[in-house]
Amino acid sequence: MAVSHYENFPVASLLLPAGLREPIEIIYRFARSAGDFADEGDDPPEIRLGKLNDYRAQLGTPRDPLLRDVAKVIREHELPIGLFGDLLDAFSQDVTKKRYANFSEVLDYCRRSANPVGRLLLHLFKRTSDSNCRASDAICSALQLVNFWQDVDIDYTKDNRIYLPQDEMARHGVTEQHLSSRTCDNAWKALMKFQVQRARELMLSGKGLGNALPGRIGLEIRATVEGGLRILEKIEHAGYDVFRRRPKLRAFDWPLLLVRAL
Repeated sequence: MAVSHYENFPVASLLLPAGLREPIEIIYRFARSAGDFADEGDDPPEIRLGKLNDYRAQLGTPRDPLLRDVAKVIREHELPIGLFGDLLDAFSQDVTKKRYANFSEVLDYCRRSANPVGRLLLHLFKRTSDSNCRASDAICSALQLVNFWQDVDIDYTKDNRIYLPQDEMARHGVTEQHLSSRTCDNAWKALMKFQVQRARELMLSGKGLGNALPGRIGLEIRATVEGGLRILEKIEHAGYDVFRRRPKLRAFDWPLLLVRAL
């Protein structure tokens, strides 16, 4: 389930120590299950929020088998329960907030939608220094941005959701008409070039985490970073036309990513 949703990035892969694969899979299953409440199906907003609130309540008293697995992982690995709550807050926001005024709002969303996963992994690895947490936050926020720019068309057509900051759209002369008509003109290309460059800079600012962590854990992180950077390359190679050429990693990309990670 997790891999089908996170096709661009390794998830609980064979690079990881065997003892950590199951808790990581449980964390991703929780994130994807809750994320699907916000994004999938035809439920009205109040039903979606009700399901997310039920998950939030079950963090303390789990009934659902998945939430019991989450509680077990939290207990056995001493994970901060608040990080799971942050994820649920972000998914609830997806139900109610469809536009972002500026990049600060987008980063605040990333802080709750993506960064908790990285921090939970650091807790599993017992590597929660301040520098590691900062680097992890940079990588996770960058991966979230990569996903946004990869799925601009899908988010708009499926959920009427735009993560592109409204002030930056205006500054580049881009309007919602660009998305509804799937227009890839010079204004759109300039906006997307700016977004890609900023996401890359953020990713690279945290890249050292892959060298700071030992063995296969560090290799897993380096491979994940390279996956995100590869998607940005594909956006550029497509001339920023993510409407007609949604970039994704394919089988022939993985050997390249592994070589880069090594």
